[in-house]
Amino acid sequence: MSRVPRRWPGSPDSPSATIIQAHSPQLLELTGVGPDSAAILLIAAGDNHDRLRDEASFAALCGVSPVERSSGKSQRRRLNRGGNRQANAALYRIVLSRLRWENRSRAYLLRRTAEGKTKREVIRCLKRYVAREIHRAIASAPLPVPGSIAA
Repeated sequence: MSRVPRRWPGSPDSPSATIIQAHSPQLLELTGVGPDSAAILLIAAGDNHDRLRDEASFAALCGVSPVERSSGKSQRRRLNRGGNRQANAALYRIVLSRLRWENRSRAYLLRRTAEGKTKREVIRCLKRYVAREIHRAIASAPLPVPGSIAA
């Protein structure tokens, strides 16, 4: 019995990668964004991405908008626990891959930890930055023509 080569879900030749490449190729060019994360974020944004007024609304949709968490003398922020949890997890995976492979993110982590921030707070800041970058990529994509992308 011959073995049939198996396609991994996130491989560049998977059906989801082909659809993402046809719809929003600039999203896959960003560091750390793979076909699976791009698909989750595009689904979170919805078919009509023009309804997202600005990057703050996309950040709130993904659950990475900051919320004040202050008590007494400490002034802190945490991420919004609402929003699309799958999109939030996709942003988290993108940030972790950037911390591993991108020098700019590693330098940011070192600089912010030297300023007294915890790694968790730095990841929160990076998730918001990545959400801003992804919103720009989604908003810059031309609107798809209905029926032009077949699954």
